[in-house]
Amino acid sequence: MRHQGLPGLALAPGCAQLSPVLLPLRDTTKSRRPPLVVLVLIAANVLVFLHELRLGEDGVEALFARFALVPERVLLAWQSFLAAPTRYATYLSSMFLHGGILHALGNLWSLWIFGDNVEDRLGHRRFLAFYLLCGLLAGAAHVAFHPDSEVPTIGASGAISGVMGAYLFLFPRAKVLTVIPILFYPLFVELSAFVFLGLWFAAQLASGLLALRETEAATGIAFLAHVGGFAAGAVLQVFFRRRATVRDA
Repeated sequence: MRHQGLPGLALAPGCAQLSPVLLPLRDTTKSRRPPLVVLVLIAANVLVFLHELRLGEDGVEALFARFALVPERVLLAWQSFLAAPTRYATYLSSMFLHGGILHALGNLWSLWIFGDNVEDRLGHRRFLAFYLLCGLLAGAAHVAFHPDSEVPTIGASGAISGVMGAYLFLFPRAKVLTVIPILFYPLFVELSAFVFLGLWFAAQLASGLLALRETEAATGIAFLAHVGGFAAGAVLQVFFRRRATVRDA
């Protein structure tokens, strides 16, 4: 969650991007069914982003001001009965907004890599409910750690972090083809999902704890929303998954 392109926004780069030196390309686990919900979610995010491009900078800022998640506004919503529903709805609407092409591509690529297998295990309807719930809980984690923040927060990475948390426990032995740029030479390695996602989570947690010492504008990334979404996905997958008839790698 967060924003890179516009000032005063809290966003995040591609969700599964651990750092500029550890980038996932694909996983090795094959889905047994088409990832219909993942495709719908990707399409919805793309359509919203294309709408953002049509608005221009002023229009986008107005859009974010209305539909992004702003912790201070959410916590003050209880004081106004009429304002509360609209402000609480930003927990959901913020999940479909992105602050730039890299922000959108990084998140949607992560959803494509990890989401198809999780949807396959949970089933279409359960996966949709799981995805949205992880996003809501990620937003709640961000609000809890930054209750006084006036910075608009956007991005699907909280929900996608939940998908990654589920993937870690559902497919710990799956392989993730990863590129590690060494100077100008790309090194391609296969890491187990347990290693890749474990490193990713550790990096988010460490960065989030360090970011608590900084102003939100200085970090620009809702690390603890990622941590909250990941933890939510790791726990919720137990309750949402269908009982497998075969053992998955």
